[in-house]
Amino acid sequence: MNPEVSVIIVSWNVKEMVLDCVRSVLAQTKATCEVIVIDNASGDGTVEAISAEFSDVCIIANDDNIGFAAANNQGIEISKGDYILLLNPDTLIVGDAIDQMLEWMKKDRTVGCGGCQVYEAEDVIQRTCFSDPGPWNIFLVQTGLHRLTILRKFLGKPEYSWWDRRSEMDVDVVSGMFMMVPKTVIDDIGSMDDAFFVYSEEADWCRRIRKGGYRCVFTPIAKIIHRDGGNKSTYQIRPKMYIQLQKSQLIYVRKHYGLSGYILVKFLYLAAMSTRVLSFGLLSLLSANHRFRGNASLALKAIQFHLFSKEPV
Repeated sequence: MNPEVSVIIVSWNVKEMVLDCVRSVLAQTKATCEVIVIDNASGDGTVEAISAEFSDVCIIANDDNIGFAAANNQGIEISKGDYILLLNPDTLIVGDAIDQMLEWMKKDRTVGCGGCQVYEAEDVIQRTCFSDPGPWNIFLVQTGLHRLTILRKFLGKPEYSWWDRRSEMDVDVVSGMFMMVPKTVIDDIGSMDDAFFVYSEEADWCRRIRKGGYRCVFTPIAKIIHRDGGNKSTYQIRPKMYIQLQKSQLIYVRKHYGLSGYILVKFLYLAAMSTRVLSFGLLSLLSANHRFRGNASLALKAIQFHLFSKEPV
């Protein structure tokens, strides 16, 4: 018999976290499940540690870091479960989260992708799920308007900032740290687009799921822990990921909003990064805080990317 759910975890140099994550999945899940770990060429002994502790966990050890989307696709391709759960390695399953999510999704066949409640501390709910990252929402984020409390329902749309994540809601994008998708939906709309190395891949996938006639839904019925509220793999190379986020959003906008949307967002990024170079550069001259200089340097690297990169248009 096929397992009810295939849990796919992509890791890169987070050995202890992925071990804890797999332990939590196996300890807290009653449904029949298979665990597939895709390791993107870690240098910290992740593959050896998992092999030594978990004889039933399937491991694919890549020779290179092929990215989040492509690695998940490797797991999806060999998965046997009726449902696929994409799970970040820096998360912990608590209670019966996978079982609860599985039973909830079985009751509503209109749901093509489901996300659950995420805690970054005992009493702090993380703002997971977000709105479609089109030009308007990118403008709101880059100008900081999405943080204003006035007209929050309108200006706060990128992160649904008016919503406390304590109620069920249809969303544009379910966060990639915990995404449960029926295998039948993947058979219908396809796997992730591996043009996205990391970031925006879940936005693209959810958009295709919604275009296929399904709903992307957040439910607080299941809960997990996101350790320290951040992705430890990407944080290890923060400058590269800062630029990669913008690159991925440009790929997304070009794909779904055309050349005019792409050019508009490119201009928005150049304007926003130029403003940050000037403001943080000035602050670094007036203060001994090295963080200002670091932020100015990040923005300058982003400008160089937008002016001189050869990414396809």
